[in-house]
Amino acid sequence: MERVVVIDFETTGLSPAQGDRATEIAAVIVHNGSVLDRYQSLMNAGVSIPSHIQNLTGISSAMVRAAPSAARVMREVFEFVGDLPLVAHNASFDSKFWDAELERLGLHRRQAFACSMLLSRRILPQAPSHKLEALAEFAGLPSKGRFHRALADAEMAASLLLRLEEELGRQFGVHDVSHALLRRIQKAPKQELRRILDELPERTPPTIMSAHQHERPDFSDDFGVDCAFVLGLWRDYGASCLQETPCGELPAYPASGAVVSR
Repeated sequence: MERVVVIDFETTGLSPAQGDRATEIAAVIVHNGSVLDRYQSLMNAGVSIPSHIQNLTGISSAMVRAAPSAARVMREVFEFVGDLPLVAHNASFDSKFWDAELERLGLHRRQAFACSMLLSRRILPQAPSHKLEALAEFAGLPSKGRFHRALADAEMAASLLLRLEEELGRQFGVHDVSHALLRRIQKAPKQELRRILDELPERTPPTIMSAHQHERPDFSDDFGVDCAFVLGLWRDYGASCLQETPCGELPAYPASGAVVSR
């Protein structure tokens, strides 16, 4: 994937249209599976923080009073981000505050957002919840610090983004992932996702391996089986249909022990 920036805001509330302001921002630049750079700062927007927000985030009114001005912080992070594509978890929230804080400075967003929450709903639909903390636990991602602090949340969202990129390769054979593709996926109806990804020219077929020998059986050459037929079975019925039998034939019923990797 090209370089992207994962951002996260902490705020005084849910809506800049209702007068809520940002209190902290973090931005994490990600490229080729690694974090390249980070920016984090509290910001003083000249407003007090409600007590329930202080309890949630640990950010007090005294902390933001001692912080740089919101104008200074937003100019710095605007330069840090540049024209790189943006990602956030629940991007509909962060994009509103990004746009509102920039508008106060006469600046405007130059790029689109991808949303790791919408992506996770399509790529990890089996997760019990698609909130960031629940996804981190479900995916076994390492802790990055306290949730509801901007840098910890941005780094966790970046780790989640990298995991989702891996899952696109493992589940769908899609290894050339771009920000534009992520935005297409997040807008796709869930029932259309596999068809959309199957039609990508850069998609590679899944690798089918024996669970017992960890070898890749060549169904086409050794057994005279059409590979397209085999992959069709895999898509329709899952990995259990593809276990080798002693005579090298496909079983007529689901069998245990098959491993499918991509």
